Amino acid sequence: MNAAAEFRQVTQVFGDFTAVDGVDLAIPRGRLTTLLGPSGCGKTTSLRMLAGYTRPTSGSVLIDGVDATRLPPEKRDLGMVFQSYALFPHMTVADNVGYGLKLRGLKGADRAARVAESLELVGLGHLAKRKPKALSGGQQQRVALARAIAIRPKLLLLDEPLSNLDARLRVQMRSEIRRIQSETGLTVVLVTHDQDEALEMSDEMVLMRAGKIMQQGAPAEVFGSPANRFVADFLGYENFLQLSDGLISVRPEHVTISAGSIDAGGLSLPGVVADVAYRGVDLLISAVVHDDEGEQVLLSNTRSADAAPVAVGDAVTVSAPAARIVHLTA
Repeated sequence: MNAAAEFRQVTQVFGDFTAVDGVDLAIPRGRLTTLLGPSGCGKTTSLRMLAGYTRPTSGSVLIDGVDATRLPPEKRDLGMVFQSYALFPHMTVADNVGYGLKLRGLKGADRAARVAESLELVGLGHLAKRKPKALSGGQQQRVALARAIAIRPKLLLLDEPLSNLDARLRVQMRSEIRRIQSETGLTVVLVTHDQDEALEMSDEMVLMRAGKIMQQGAPAEVFGSPANRFVADFLGYENFLQLSDGLISVRPEHVTISAGSIDAGGLSLPGVVADVAYRGVDLLISAVVHDDEGEQVLLSNTRSADAAPVAVGDAVTVSAPAARIVHLTA
């Protein structure tokens, strides 16, 4: 793989806490990679080490194949968008976008052209003379993005850039960032705790836990074949069941709960309906079954609201086809 950046056995220790633990990671060039995981998993620390704001306790950080471990941030040719956007309130939008270019010595018409180009890319060319306080949260986020893009960085690093936006704007900005990445061919690294955001935006997903990489790959690959229970749990899998040949999971939309016996060619267990929840567009049915160790397990399925009814206490068969069963490590 043509890597824009690499971690080689990178570890970061703060006191007695290991934030990142012996990570090997290659960031593919010209792609959007997400670092995903719960709070404290090491994703933000990894981004800060890539940016140069934190130096690894051990290991190496390479950018374009060159060891950048000891390079300060300003020598790494990176663009970064923070959670807070960090715009200068006394400057116009155009001056904010041009600030990094000014520091790099780009002057006059060349700088103005680059600023205009970057603002057009994020759809804010008409607001160049405004001050940040006159902009909405989504517009401020776009200005921060334009400022980072304007310097034409080797890497664009995004640290939870959508977390301060409302739900509607978050969805809108996901597609905008993807569009911009696609049009520019930038290498983008995005930190997020939101699995929907990562699944929608990523070319490559890196799921972390306790400073280690749990799984890495294309979204469809990771979602379709989670490596272990942690990954499956984090990506919204349910219906975990211990069978004689190991731990499995089946998503609710792939489970059938029915009054009659069904041979699905995969999972088929007797059960009793424990709950029926009406959710408008569908029903969530839960049934109690027993795993191969005799433990009670609650399995759920979703079905159309007008499907054949079942009631709490009904004896049912809980089934799923073999192709829909995901085998997991613990």
